[in-house]
Amino acid sequence: MMADKSTIAIRKIGITSAGTQAVVNAANAQLLQGGGVCGVIFKAAGAHRLQKECDRIGHCPTGSAVITSGYDLCDYIIHAVGPIYQGGRNNEAKVLYSCYEKALDLAKENNISSIAFPLISSGIYGYPKQEAFAIALKSCDDWIRKNDDYQIKIIFAIIDDGLIELGEKTARELGIKTV
Repeated sequence: MMADKSTIAIRKIGITSAGTQAVVNAANAQLLQGGGVCGVIFKAAGAHRLQKECDRIGHCPTGSAVITSGYDLCDYIIHAVGPIYQGGRNNEAKVLYSCYEKALDLAKENNISSIAFPLISSGIYGYPKQEAFAIALKSCDDWIRKNDDYQIKIIFAIIDDGLIELGEKTARELGIKTV
């Protein structure tokens, strides 16, 4: 691996232990503390302060992202709002792709060199995991190619062994190199 290239990695690690400059929260459009990965991130950052900042922002459209302080967790939290899966008939793939793209745009705007993502929309929002992984990997790989002047370390923080295997298999099938 050359030191001046962006990378994508799939790691068995909890998102709050990723050690990255930013973590991505699988957020809801109201930017309210939720369950799952969202609840874990809020708790690790300091839920009260993070919720106050999210309340000031107020809303984030589905398919987009906003950035806040990371408080006790990291430098920044990027809140990306993924789609609720409805069978794939409502532009869910395009919207999910956009979540990752917008999160990485915010990372670049804020000079963030490392970022940890969960698999957005694949939990309570019901997105099929293999499709969600394919879209996530493709979006990140496309973003790196379009922004070859910028170096960022992207980590998918995954705690489930089966999901890690699925992500690695999906990356190989798409011809996307992971480290």
